[in-house]
Amino acid sequence: MKSLYDLTFNQLRDFCVDQGWKKFRGQQIFEWLYRKRVNSIDEMSDLSLDTREKLKEMFTLEACVVKEKQVSKDGTTKYLFELSDGSLIETVMMVYEFGKSVCVTSQVGCNMGCDFCASGLLKKKRNLSSGEIVAQVLAVQKDLDAVNDRVSNIVVMGTGEPFDNFENVMAFCEIVNHDRGLAIGARHLTISTCGIVPKIREFAKMQVQYNLAISLHAPNDELRDKLMPINKAYPLKELMAAIREYCELNNRRLTFEYILLRGINDQDSHAAQLAKLIHGMNAYVNLIPYNEVDEHGYRSVDRASAMRFYDKLMKQGVRATIRKEHGGDIDAACGQLRAKHEQQRMEGE
Repeated sequence: MKSLYDLTFNQLRDFCVDQGWKKFRGQQIFEWLYRKRVNSIDEMSDLSLDTREKLKEMFTLEACVVKEKQVSKDGTTKYLFELSDGSLIETVMMVYEFGKSVCVTSQVGCNMGCDFCASGLLKKKRNLSSGEIVAQVLAVQKDLDAVNDRVSNIVVMGTGEPFDNFENVMAFCEIVNHDRGLAIGARHLTISTCGIVPKIREFAKMQVQYNLAISLHAPNDELRDKLMPINKAYPLKELMAAIREYCELNNRRLTFEYILLRGINDQDSHAAQLAKLIHGMNAYVNLIPYNEVDEHGYRSVDRASAMRFYDKLMKQGVRATIRKEHGGDIDAACGQLRAKHEQQRMEGE
C-alpha cells in the first residue's frame, strides 16, 4: 500500500474529493500528519470512523524505525533507520547557531561512484519514495518536539544522488515546504547534485526557490574524472553551461561544494583554477573538511591548509566559507554507519 506521507497537499485534497468527501478533509489529514504529527490514522479523531477505516484500507502510515542513533558531543545526531522492506538508510541532524539542520537520504545506496565517498561503498538498490524521505524529517522532528524545538533547515545531501530520483525529491520538497504542514521555507531547503546536466536544466526551468548546491570537488576535467565518474558523462564545460542557464533563469545564488583532500585537490594551482572556473557567477564555494573513510585512503587537510585555500579564493574575488566540522567522534561520513551495519549483516549470514 502507498504511504500517506507520499501525497502532496494537493494530491491528498484531490484524493478526498475523488472519494466523495469534502475538500477540506484533505487539509485536515495533512495537518494531522505534519502539525499534530500523529503516529497512526486512528489518532485522527475529528475524522469519522468510516473515513479512518477507508484510509487504513488504502494507505499505511509507516515511519522509519530507528535501528541505531549516535549523538556527538557537538550535538550532531546520526540516525540509522530501517524501512519497511528492511533497507537501511542514514539521516543526520546538525546543530548550528541558526537552528537544527537535517540532512536526508534520497536513495538506498548510490551509483555515482565518487572515489572518496562512503555512500558509494554500497551500490544503489532503489530510489526512496517521497514519503520515505519525508519520514526521515518527521522522525527527527518528533525527537525535537520533546524539547520544544524544530527543524529549521533541510539539505538533500545524504546517500544517493537526488537528481537521479528527481520526481520524488521534488514531491518531498513540496510536502515539507507547505504552510499547512512543517512549513520549512523554500530558501531553507537545499538540494545537492553531483552534476546530472539534464536534470539541472529541468530544475532551472521550474523556477522554484529551493537552493541548489553543486558537488564539484575538482576544478579541472582530468582530476574530476578520477574523483567523480559522472564527469565523464557530463564534463565541466557542459556542467558549467547548465549552471549558468540556471543562474540566468532564477537569479539565485548557488553553492559549489568542495571537499578538501590532502595532496589531491588542495594546492594553490587548484584554487586558481577554481576561481577562474566560477568567475563572475552569483555563487560561493563551501570548503568541506573531509570525514576520512578507511576504505578509500584519502586524508583531510589541516586547518592551516584549508585557510590557505580559502584565502587564495577570496583574494581572487570568490566568496568562500569553511564548513564547520560535525560529528567527528561518531560515524560522521555519509553512508559510513549504514555500510558498517550492512557488513555486520553479511558476516552474520
